[in-house]
Amino acid sequence: MMLSFLQDLFQQDFMLRALIAGIIIGVMAPTIGSIVVIRRLSFIADTLGHFSLVGIAVSLYLSTLGISIFFETPLYLGLTFSVIGGLLIELFRRAYKNYKEISMVIVISIGSTLSAIFFSLAKKTGSLYQYLFGSILTITNFHLLLIALTAILVLLMFLIFGKQILSVSFDETTSKFLGINVGLFQIIFMIILSVVVSVLLDVAGVLLISSMMIIPVAAGMRIGWSFRSTWIISVVFSELSIFFGLWASHAFELPSGAAIVAVNVLILLTVAIVKRIVIRRQMVKMDKLK
Repeated sequence: MMLSFLQDLFQQDFMLRALIAGIIIGVMAPTIGSIVVIRRLSFIADTLGHFSLVGIAVSLYLSTLGISIFFETPLYLGLTFSVIGGLLIELFRRAYKNYKEISMVIVISIGSTLSAIFFSLAKKTGSLYQYLFGSILTITNFHLLLIALTAILVLLMFLIFGKQILSVSFDETTSKFLGINVGLFQIIFMIILSVVVSVLLDVAGVLLISSMMIIPVAAGMRIGWSFRSTWIISVVFSELSIFFGLWASHAFELPSGAAIVAVNVLILLTVAIVKRIVIRRQMVKMDKLK
């Protein structure tokens, strides 16, 4: 099975595109996901995904009306609505300072409602499965280029503003004292996160985006000893999940997005179990020394 997979990986164009996209996403998703976890926004990717889905549904509806000159690709409006959703979240977070988690519930409710309405009006609910679960195997060269450009944007953001981003994420009060424009950084981060989510929509789908961003970070946190070590471990786990997820999809004819997330979950469970065993053994040794 593995040999056949490796042969197809480099002989089939769509498999090669999926591999290249997976390698890029394997770095980008946990990089942006690590900040999301620090800021206690683990559900935000799901929220933005649902709002991005509104743009896709609106685009499909407009196409049924013959208005498609600017909306040939649903991704364009999906990206636009994802950014709008991110700004709405930031607006509601500021309005409900003591109950910031309410913002995501409000936005995801609006997104779910509007997407259901416009998908129904467009009479294209059959395409909903693709946007709910995604498929890395069906991405085009254009989408691959878009993923690469988005990854470059994310990495540039961290290279230029890495210290400020970490400072704002860990302690907003101290960041303000140091003269950092916290509000501006939060808006910039929200916009970039919205772009990442909309770009990953075709790959992972609305229901799996959050998993690809958060689960590798959650596994990395179990054995990492600093932010940098956690990030490196998360990227390694993410890349492993991409490779073996593609293999599982190829070998067992599973949806690629679901297979990748399943491997992510298996890695998380394995790390948790191994760490627990190691801790127990250490405790037994300590008891014997006493």
